[in-house]
Amino acid sequence: MVKQSQSKGRPTPKRKVSEAKRVTSSLAPVVTKDQKRAAKLASRQDRVASRAAYLRGEESALPSRDRGPERRFVRNYVDSRRSIGEYFLPIIFIVLILTLIPKPSVQFGAIAIMYGVLLMAVVDGIFLGRRIRALINKKFPGASIKGLGMYAWLRSTQMRRLRTPHPQTKVGDNLN
Repeated sequence: MVKQSQSKGRPTPKRKVSEAKRVTSSLAPVVTKDQKRAAKLASRQDRVASRAAYLRGEESALPSRDRGPERRFVRNYVDSRRSIGEYFLPIIFIVLILTLIPKPSVQFGAIAIMYGVLLMAVVDGIFLGRRIRALINKKFPGASIKGLGMYAWLRSTQMRRLRTPHPQTKVGDNLN
């Protein structure tokens, strides 16, 4: 025999009401549109200020890959000299235009120039990495030099205007 349970004393809530309770917790603070707008504006201002500090090279705003006195020295050393790598992207653009000319000799010459510049950039990167490691060992004895050569070469292959954080030395400054 099935035993009937006693009634609960209230009607069963509609599905819409139950789902609304589940979605908005009673613990969540009530936020108005004005509060949301103000929070969004404050967040945007924080991001803009943080990006500006990063571009200026402030240590607290830098990601971990760019922090430390050794990395700052490497950035300043690379920024104080010209390298063939920083001209690689504009040269590639010129090569692209030259390959559109329907003369095989011009196309071949353009591609040869591109590979020549690439080879010179790699050789320059090897010598730059060796020089950086020697300078770091001299200036910061006992500091880890792991990855600094590659860090220097990658920075030297970026066009000067596009480097982040922005260069803080002028070309020709002596950092030795």
